[in-house]
Amino acid sequence: MYAASSSVSAPPRPVRPRPAGTGPYLDPGRPTAPGLGAGRNRRPAGPGALPLSGRLDLSGPQGTQLRTAIASVHRICPEFTPVQVLRRSGRSVLLVGTTGRSTAVAKCLLDHSPVWAERYRQEIAAYRTFVRHRPPVRVPRLVAADPDNGTLVVERSPGRVAALHRHPLEAPPRADLRAALAAICRLNTWRPPAGTFDAPLDYAARISRYHELGLLTDRDLGDLQKLLRGIAHAAGRGGMGQFCHGDALLSNVLLSPAGPVLVDWEHAGWYLPGYDLATLWTVLGDAPAARRQISQLAQASGPSARDAFLVNLMLVLTREIRTYETAVQRSMHDAAPAAAGPAHPGAVPSGEEQRLLLRRLHDDCQLARKAVRAAVGTR
Repeated sequence: MYAASSSVSAPPRPVRPRPAGTGPYLDPGRPTAPGLGAGRNRRPAGPGALPLSGRLDLSGPQGTQLRTAIASVHRICPEFTPVQVLRRSGRSVLLVGTTGRSTAVAKCLLDHSPVWAERYRQEIAAYRTFVRHRPPVRVPRLVAADPDNGTLVVERSPGRVAALHRHPLEAPPRADLRAALAAICRLNTWRPPAGTFDAPLDYAARISRYHELGLLTDRDLGDLQKLLRGIAHAAGRGGMGQFCHGDALLSNVLLSPAGPVLVDWEHAGWYLPGYDLATLWTVLGDAPAARRQISQLAQASGPSARDAFLVNLMLVLTREIRTYETAVQRSMHDAAPAAAGPAHPGAVPSGEEQRLLLRRLHDDCQLARKAVRAAVGTR
């Protein structure tokens, strides 16, 4: 029988230094200015080791935007005292502050377009569900939320992000990978009550759309449709849905003293088995051992679970290629990058790193394509 672990693998990219930066829910006591960020081998101290300190710049247009965000937080959490901006982008701002004797993180939507407003509503709904039905992984405690204005306040969890970038520039420590993978696998076994979460991804529609855009070949279309039919047949005999985080990046995993904490839940819901594993496989280009382990986990439950993982892998890789190629095209038309404060952990790299990443993604997609064809041949 075809073994995914032997075919879905890729050589590591050249090791590059990890630049300084910040990410969601980082320890705000650590400096984030260029050249002052924590390196790979620097371990953040305990949650109370460094004081919460900082200064908010409320001047200029960005200051006006920040004041609006703070006002929206105060409407639902009057005791929140903002201290520092952890992350700012064109779509949202992440603030750390105090609520009485505790610290909290406020996430405020700046781009109120329908797509992003819906994402925030989904994330708030997930946190509200976690209040009633606790998942088998640690999540930040909900403090307050306003889905209409895209404002969310949760407890600040101590710890450090497992990786500062969407695609880590070098392989994270094995212990970090093991902890993150174990937490995600535990989450995938959870069966929340019916009706609490939706299915965010229409597989047939997504495959057809990528084919229409020229991102999938005619043979890709036929092969993926065959695998979907086989998965649907197996589902009729026992069900194939799996609860997934939906954005299982290492930058969304905090490594705390009490265990991993998962954040950013706007894509959570029911997927074909292996969606989170496919996401992790995609971003771990510098960790071939972890990729082999993920592939083995994906096929451990039999051919249908293996096929679901491969369908997920093709879609995730194709999405990443589309995202980064679009970013490259956009950067060619931009005279200079916009100044937007600290880098987002999912931010697109630039220059040579971006070209290397795109090349690796295309190579990975070819590997996944061959694996899909081999799986179809076993049907």
